[in-house]
Amino acid sequence: MTATAHSPAMIADEFPVLQRPGPDGRPLVYLDSAATSQTPQPVIDAMTRYYTESRASIHRGVYPLAVEATDLYEGARNRIAAWLGSTPEETIFTANATAAINLVAYTWGRHNINRGDLVVLTEMEHHSNIVPWQLLCQDREAELAYVPVTDDGLLDLAALDELLAREPKLVALVHVSNVLGTINPVAEVVRRAHAAGAVVLIDGTQAVPQMPVDLRAIDADFYAWTGHKAYGPTGIGILHSRRERVDLDRPPLEVRGRHFADRRGDRPRCRCRLDRRGRDRRDS
Repeated sequence: MTATAHSPAMIADEFPVLQRPGPDGRPLVYLDSAATSQTPQPVIDAMTRYYTESRASIHRGVYPLAVEATDLYEGARNRIAAWLGSTPEETIFTANATAAINLVAYTWGRHNINRGDLVVLTEMEHHSNIVPWQLLCQDREAELAYVPVTDDGLLDLAALDELLAREPKLVALVHVSNVLGTINPVAEVVRRAHAAGAVVLIDGTQAVPQMPVDLRAIDADFYAWTGHKAYGPTGIGILHSRRERVDLDRPPLEVRGRHFADRRGDRPRCRCRLDRRGRDRRDS
């Protein structure tokens, strides 16, 4: 049978690993994309071109190859931002979604969550969106509460409203459940949470590879996802942060080149945006 445009056979042809036989000699079948997607040939080709033609340090040199590498790096940021309705200034590179969520917990969280404050999660979260908040609440002596899931696998929005009435500092939830496949009404949750005065973080790891995502319409304060589930390489994640959440004048999690000492006390300060530890090196 001849493959037609966008047919399963033509799409499969884009993934080199699917051309190899499985253990029993039959064509390989891969069903673990929710954990790690396979990488299509155009992505492999783009990575190979960088390593064979454009490899250099970004934001570090003025010679032509370094400028070319920097332009490619920032071009990727621009395309990602435009794809999801964000801006380059609000699009921060991290190591993965887990790193993005931890970044928020260890910067915004440690300077805004205090004793007695309430953090709200849901019962359908991935551990990457649970453990950072458990540790933060333990450290800050804050309270952690969960929105339950109904018998049909949906968020209990009535229970959410009850928790919002307690004016939580943060609501963190998954866009699409990695276990149930539930697509949560994130724009509505954000609207309700903002009305209650809460900041909202969304784990979009399962949503971005599978469905259109419009960050302007969702209007969350933070939106995290990862490349290795979205047909990209391992080791790259994205944190989209609303502009007013980006510039935090706080000590960096790590001190590296171009950090500078504050003459008022020689305390390292960071001119980079929210990314105190991740992959973004624009101002670090």
